[in-house]
Amino acid sequence: MIAFGPVPSRRLGKSLGVNNIPDKVCSYACVYCQIGRTLRMEVERRAFYEPEFIFEEVRKKVEAAEELGERIDYITFVPDGEPTLDANLGKEIELLKELGIPLAILTNSSLIWRDDVREELLSFDFVSLKLDAVSESLWRRIDRPHKSLSLEKILDGMLEFAADFTGKLVIESMLVNVDYGDEFKRIAEFLEELDPDKAYIAIPTRPPAESWVKPPSEETINDAFQAFAGVLGENRVEYLIGYEGNAFAFSGNVEEDILSITAVHPMREEAVRELLRKAHADWSVVEKLLRRGLLIELDYNGEKFYMRALESRRKP
Repeated sequence: MIAFGPVPSRRLGKSLGVNNIPDKVCSYACVYCQIGRTLRMEVERRAFYEPEFIFEEVRKKVEAAEELGERIDYITFVPDGEPTLDANLGKEIELLKELGIPLAILTNSSLIWRDDVREELLSFDFVSLKLDAVSESLWRRIDRPHKSLSLEKILDGMLEFAADFTGKLVIESMLVNVDYGDEFKRIAEFLEELDPDKAYIAIPTRPPAESWVKPPSEETINDAFQAFAGVLGENRVEYLIGYEGNAFAFSGNVEEDILSITAVHPMREEAVRELLRKAHADWSVVEKLLRRGLLIELDYNGEKFYMRALESRRKP
């Protein structure tokens, strides 16, 4: 399913998601990824869907949301892989701008060294760039990039993009349970040069790709905050460590909503129950999807999550 939501976003308000990459084609195999393990590691851009098909799917979701009185703050590219791998991204941006809703993208930054990718990203209103590490060893341990990628080229591409971008630029750093040493100081030095509108510090809040991955200690989180705030100021550094809430939109077909949202965004049990309440449906809908093998139940940090049964989530 190409379009999903609107879903609650701690960065974007109510976000209508665009899933322009199938499960799971990516340039990274991040240990904390909520989608699961990367099935196809790729760095060459190619077409996945026709731009007109994506536009029509999003347009229908926008119209359905408007009819139900649902607010949409952003249309956001946040797919089952890396969105800039899509060779049709530029055309999709052009078409979606016709809807008159701000456009956002969450990218792992891996292809930002390419001129064509930077040029297309300039058309967004909101760009979130991943920055988990600036040292080679941690980058490879946490993000597990495609072997052809160069961290130095990626960091240079981020600086070049930031110099030209006129929209809202944010950085997101996901922290996990590893030894960071003096890495936060190094990231802070880079952030000072990059000068983003905001730096977000995130921790895993949904089931990760690798079972060993856990949230870091409060001390580690605070160390990162203090280092980043030391160069950007406290008002430009924010935690993404809480629950985003249960305000998922109902578009008229609750089974379709659950499957499309959970394809890219695992939902807590309480959020699923709230969506069912909006749809005047009961828990039997979830039980049926579980029986049919379309939905799976996951446990993480004492909470139950529900996710679409993607290939990337199957045990090796």
